[in-house]
Amino acid sequence: MSRDAVDRAFGAVPREGFLRPALRGDARRDAPIPIGHGQTNSQPRTVETMLRLLDVQPGDRVLDVGAGSGWTTALLAELTGPGGSVRGVELVPELAQWGAENLAAVHYPWASIEAATSGVIGAPERGPYDRILVSANARRLPDELVAQLTDGGRMVIPVSSRMLVVVREGDNVSTSEHGAYRFVPLR
Repeated sequence: MSRDAVDRAFGAVPREGFLRPALRGDARRDAPIPIGHGQTNSQPRTVETMLRLLDVQPGDRVLDVGAGSGWTTALLAELTGPGGSVRGVELVPELAQWGAENLAAVHYPWASIEAATSGVIGAPERGPYDRILVSANARRLPDELVAQLTDGGRMVIPVSSRMLVVVREGDNVSTSEHGAYRFVPLR
């Protein structure tokens, strides 16, 4: 059986390096793991599903909303390769700093994590993006994030605990639903 890009990314970016030292022994558990500040490192099976739905291509410009520990940002960087770019944003400044340190340890210079700007969803000043991954549950589909997608861009986001794939084609936006999931709230 051949390994696809998502399988290779998981092999290249071990979860252990993105967990608190006391919890690294739990890295192989298929469960969310606390990272502090009421946040978690998402369940690997959920991350895998989201990455497959996102369909990142080499060279894509990607936004990672809710970057947390930096694991998804590193996985996305592995998928884009050095011809792409990945910008992670995290609402909790302490987690943004820790996630950036974790990311720096795995050497993806085309990826970065920064603290989110208060009151701003995403990073519109750096867009538009080919792909947007959101690892927090929104109450509604945020128009602000849809506006940050390129024409033909794709976003994966949990909305009211339903995983949505959002595709923007010009002024048209289509969504499809892909199961129920639990995430911390998007604030």
